[in-house]
Amino acid sequence: MRILLVEDDSLLADGLARALRNSGYLVEIAADGPSADRWLADDDFDLAILDLGLPGLDGAEVLNRLRQRRQRTPVLIMSARMALEERVRLLDLGADDYLVKPVALVELEARVRALIRRGQGNPETVLTLGRLHLDTVGKRAWLDDTALDLTAREWAALEFLAGRLNRIVSKEQMTQALYSWDEEITPNAIEKFVSRLRNKLEPAGITIRTVRGLGYYLEKPAE
Repeated sequence: MRILLVEDDSLLADGLARALRNSGYLVEIAADGPSADRWLADDDFDLAILDLGLPGLDGAEVLNRLRQRRQRTPVLIMSARMALEERVRLLDLGADDYLVKPVALVELEARVRALIRRGQGNPETVLTLGRLHLDTVGKRAWLDDTALDLTAREWAALEFLAGRLNRIVSKEQMTQALYSWDEEITPNAIEKFVSRLRNKLEPAGITIRTVRGLGYYLEKPAE
């Protein structure tokens, strides 16, 4: 799951990003309004966490431009502005939720999970695909009653493919979903993740298909 964190306080941004990454999310940070606007216009995110008092372009205008482009990215406003009228205004502009600073990490992560589930159109926290069961909140997977031993990156790849069942995703899309822009990536990194996942899933009849020149898809298991 890919999150854009828009916050001009570098210490706060680093702390929040570290906590979210420890929970398995891929987090990009934008420190000003114009950068956030460009990120949101050019890339796909599962959630944007948006401060209001930003250099260059106010967070409310970033939100307004996002909705004017008819993008449906869920947006969580995180601001020190406490006035009821301000919260109502932002929700009317298209925000999905509003948290007042200072923010408790446990509440922030709970709101993040809820908004991502809502954005995926799937309020269920457990996704079942044949003998495969994915706990999207606990970030765990089982084949029948046996827990799968997955690294954080393998889990992210599996969740990404499972959320796009029977849909081809390119290597570029998977790279964006699994890595931050500034991470060094080996040319065959995605192939390695897919290969390891295949070895763990195929004994139970869960298949990841390769479409040459296009990418991969997780095949819907037979009923």
